[in-house]
Amino acid sequence: MATSLFRTAPAVRVAFRTALVRPGLASLASISFVRGKATLPDLSYDYGALEPYISGKIMELHHKGHHNNYVNGLNAALETIEEAKAKGDDIQAAAVAPLLNFNGGGHKNHTLFWENLAPHNQGGGGEPEGALKSAIDKDFGSFDTLQKQINTALAGIQGSGWAWLVKDKSAGTLQVITKPNQDPVTGNQIPLLGIDAWEHAYYLQYQNRKAEYFNAIWNVINWSTVAKRLEKE
Repeated sequence: MATSLFRTAPAVRVAFRTALVRPGLASLASISFVRGKATLPDLSYDYGALEPYISGKIMELHHKGHHNNYVNGLNAALETIEEAKAKGDDIQAAAVAPLLNFNGGGHKNHTLFWENLAPHNQGGGGEPEGALKSAIDKDFGSFDTLQKQINTALAGIQGSGWAWLVKDKSAGTLQVITKPNQDPVTGNQIPLLGIDAWEHAYYLQYQNRKAEYFNAIWNVINWSTVAKRLEKE
């Protein structure tokens, strides 16, 4: 599933040009728009394809429900900004910035998340290979150490958020970071692998046993996608 850009929404360009949203939102220019509207991406696998690690019911609700809500919220925020700018109301446009960050970040994060996953018959699970494995060994010592660091980061998130494996372009190294809520990865940090720690990602199946979800998801990680993102950098 590609995150191709068909056309950047006019309201996004307006927001960037007038500096009404914080700099991190520039990353939203990389998400999918069709005819000026953000769209829910299709998955490259069926909802039940990741079972038993992630149930089909969770995948359907997560994708068609929660992700779609972020898409709708993003489009509503963009529309409000366009209307406010047409009226010359910069204050109203600026007031929408938190909604643009939350819903735009939610859309981008989930689009990356779906690409990070794959059933076993499509390359999910296992361990990274090639240049990605070498980079992980160099910066973390081993794949096992990376897993433990990410799981520890996930367990430490208070409330809702994400854990990410990123490439820091300034340092030239791989790093593990966390982001609260739906804040996107921005700046010199390039997202390679993201794991959703919001309850909606696991609660129907794992309930309060979120550590089991953090362990299980490694069985459906699409390392080929992670490797391709690293190659681009």
